[in-house]
Amino acid sequence: MERPTALRRVGLVLLGANVLLVAAKAAVFFQSGSLAVGSEAVNSLADVAYSLIIVGGLYLTTKPPDFEHPHGHERIEPFVSLFVAAGIFAVGGAVLWGASRALLRGEMEVTRGRAAVAVLAGSGAVKFWLYRYCLRVGRRQNSPALRATAIDNRNDILASAAALVGVVGAVAGYPVLDPLAALVVGLFVLYTGIEVVRDNLDYLVGAAPPEGLRREILERALAHPEVEGAHDVVAHYVGPEIDVSLHIEVEGDRTLLEAHSIETAVMEAIQELPQVDDVFVHVDPREAGEWKDDDEVRRLVGPAGREPVDGDHRAQSSPDPDDWEQ
Repeated sequence: MERPTALRRVGLVLLGANVLLVAAKAAVFFQSGSLAVGSEAVNSLADVAYSLIIVGGLYLTTKPPDFEHPHGHERIEPFVSLFVAAGIFAVGGAVLWGASRALLRGEMEVTRGRAAVAVLAGSGAVKFWLYRYCLRVGRRQNSPALRATAIDNRNDILASAAALVGVVGAVAGYPVLDPLAALVVGLFVLYTGIEVVRDNLDYLVGAAPPEGLRREILERALAHPEVEGAHDVVAHYVGPEIDVSLHIEVEGDRTLLEAHSIETAVMEAIQELPQVDDVFVHVDPREAGEWKDDDEVRRLVGPAGREPVDGDHRAQSSPDPDDWEQ
């Protein structure tokens, strides 16, 4: 399935599931008066709101490139995730305020009926399915918005479990457990917002990708038989995708056509990685004196397997050239 279709389908599934959950929880809340169920209803109402944002945001991010956005619209996705986080924080604050108010004023009633228990157990099951579904598609399609949604659904499972404990305790004659459970739900909700923000900061500030991926990029560049080494390798997030720039070192007697062929092969090898968008390769011939040690390259993949020459920048600057493989 193509990425736009997959992401939009997940957004619609989320919206439909959350609408059903908020309707069920609201009905049980008005019947039972449980603060824990009420807080879960508010949580699901927020889920409906951010599901609408996700549907709209995923529609925008999956639009094809145009003149104003030649690289596509995927970079909108981290901002969609931040909208999700903002809604999560608002809901968490509201739930904590309501539960704290009930505890301070002593406004606690014994919850009656088994419907509250049933709706919370059912909510946990639905959220578990949504968590697995969003996480699977989010990883497959490299979507930060869906991964953020998966985290939210995972924590909703814990929140439903906490609310369930509170409701069961209130039914058993301990009404104080109901607002206490609502407090736990609120804390879970706030923690979800923090996780979503933290997981999307790298996309927004252009952080480097994980070390394993940086190593794979280097290994693909150095795998070409004509590439003697690499340096000044920069990989960073631009939205959820990665841009890469690097210098590769080749023998100076290659023709312009041969050098271009090497550059293209290295670029295409790196672009085969699903997380990578653009790759910029600069070719350094030996005679230009620009071959050099790169501590990060050394650390990730070891010596590049090239031989120093007199006048070479690497030979001049490296205090121990024998460390390189001959």
